[in-house]
Amino acid sequence: MTTSNTVARAENLRNVSIIAHVDHGKTTLVDHLLRQAGTFASHQKVDDRVMDSGDLERERGITILAKNTSVRLGDMKINIVDTPGHADFGGEVERIMGMVDGCLLLVDAAEGPLPQTRFVLKKALAQGKNMILVINKVDRPDARIKEVVDMTYDLFFDLGANEEQIEFPIVYACARAGWCTTNRDDVEKLIAGEMKGDLKPLFDQIIKTVLPPPVNEGTDFQMLISNLSYSDYVGRLAIGRIMAGKIKRNQRILRRGADKDYSFNATRLYTYEGLKMSEVEELTAGDIGVVAGNEEIEIGDTITGDEKTPALPRIVVEKPTLGMIFSVNTSPLSGKEGEAIQSRKFRERLLKEVRTNVALRFEETAQNDQFRVLGRGELQFAILIEQMRREGFEFMIGKPTVLYGTDENGNKTEPMERAVLDMPESATGDVTSMFQTRKGILTKYEGGGSSESGAGRVRLEFDIPTRGLLGIRSRFLTATRGEGLFSTYVIGYGPYQGMLAHRNNGAMISDRAGETVEYGLMGLEERGVMFLGPGVPVYEGMIIGEHAKDNDLNVNPCREKKLTNIRSAGAEFLVTLAGIRKMSLEQCIEWIDEDEWIEVTPKSIRLRKKILPQNQRSVKREERMS
Repeated sequence: MTTSNTVARAENLRNVSIIAHVDHGKTTLVDHLLRQAGTFASHQKVDDRVMDSGDLERERGITILAKNTSVRLGDMKINIVDTPGHADFGGEVERIMGMVDGCLLLVDAAEGPLPQTRFVLKKALAQGKNMILVINKVDRPDARIKEVVDMTYDLFFDLGANEEQIEFPIVYACARAGWCTTNRDDVEKLIAGEMKGDLKPLFDQIIKTVLPPPVNEGTDFQMLISNLSYSDYVGRLAIGRIMAGKIKRNQRILRRGADKDYSFNATRLYTYEGLKMSEVEELTAGDIGVVAGNEEIEIGDTITGDEKTPALPRIVVEKPTLGMIFSVNTSPLSGKEGEAIQSRKFRERLLKEVRTNVALRFEETAQNDQFRVLGRGELQFAILIEQMRREGFEFMIGKPTVLYGTDENGNKTEPMERAVLDMPESATGDVTSMFQTRKGILTKYEGGGSSESGAGRVRLEFDIPTRGLLGIRSRFLTATRGEGLFSTYVIGYGPYQGMLAHRNNGAMISDRAGETVEYGLMGLEERGVMFLGPGVPVYEGMIIGEHAKDNDLNVNPCREKKLTNIRSAGAEFLVTLAGIRKMSLEQCIEWIDEDEWIEVTPKSIRLRKKILPQNQRSVKREERMS
């Protein structure tokens, strides 16, 4: 170790994160960094987007969990953290920033900095991180490199970056092809194939720009836990950056928790080599390491060598803005498609999630079989629900509710978000009307006309209550015919905006148990929209469709055609249902009211009333919602 800028630093280490908006190519860039650094053998088959290891991440094309990897360039080790780009997973970003000393800010050469770019960049700049701007996808036909660079400078000024942070180096890259350059004049030659390129300029820039990790000299072993993992062989794994000192295997160390301190033996020590954890005998300051030996350790804890070494400040994340009730499944079909879990096991599963995700909170309710989870947004809840149903659980969830607050004068406040919409100009009228009915206020309008930088496309910004955004994403995509880009981030609490229209239609509810029959459903088609086709098991109180009027309607979807021995005068003809609206999980979350549940199983997603018997509930909206 040497001293740099009067601070002791680990000169052979660099800790860097890659931050960007969703789908700007950061996971693809990590793939090529690993390949070109020789992490994989020449004969080794490697999947694309290798850092998106979860099934849900691959299916949705987004990074959900922050992950660690490393590359070696001679004696230099570069630890890389791939962070989520969606604001709903901001808790992942906030706790990871303490592990790194610099960031690669990845920006699409056509789209420019988008809201999640802003969200993550704000967190990084506030912690004093130095940036390397990577303009990715420079090979796009609609790339506008100069404008995007100018937009990024404006964003840095807007977020209050200091002079050193604003003097960032710029790298022009095509992550998909695995090349980059610091000379903008070479971009056209690289795209045309007149020059061959690689990612060496980016490696060199990381080593030059990102400071070596500082080491607290004169302090015994000190490590802040920023992430958790689990091994079937050694149990819970604590992941974090070693701030000072060193640790050896089987050394006795002290866990400094939020509630109590106690000592344990470090049974195993690991460090990242490529995508794998490599067991080592010793971990030293500056590196990102993994410690096994304690099953109770949590994110935010500090591990120290003795009682004299102080604990580090705990990781603080922004407060949740939404709450959702999770309940044990009480429907008549419970246990037929998955594991009908007891409240104790259900509670343990939710607590496990909260321990590893600092952006989530857990609360007990007055009901022993119902629990409240607090989080950042619809997507975060949808990911948790999908993970649990894939684990074989059956459970129910209620309508998401906004967490209100009060100002210094005692007035009611609610979370506000900024929605940034990029879409065809032809959809502007419909989208503006949609957002204004949800109490959205238009604050910015860009684009339009026939400029080369975005012919026929506009970018709108709305300030809108969080509750106004619930379920609006699918409607926005419909209004823009799938061509719109939709992004949001929380801007704080503002005055309560008043009542919001939710669902104007009532529900069609099965009045008996059985299986749906096509003949019975056909007779109900004129009453509304069906959610189910024929041959689906139903029970009393289960929702089968949306009524055309505002009141609920109890119906019989199991009605069969009576058979007679008299031939009808007209010829028999084949009749089929006109259409069925298949409801996804996100659509169900948007659709339900406070008196309804979503029943989630590994095979099905059903809608039902909280009170199943029809003689115990009203069909009038004002009565059932009171």
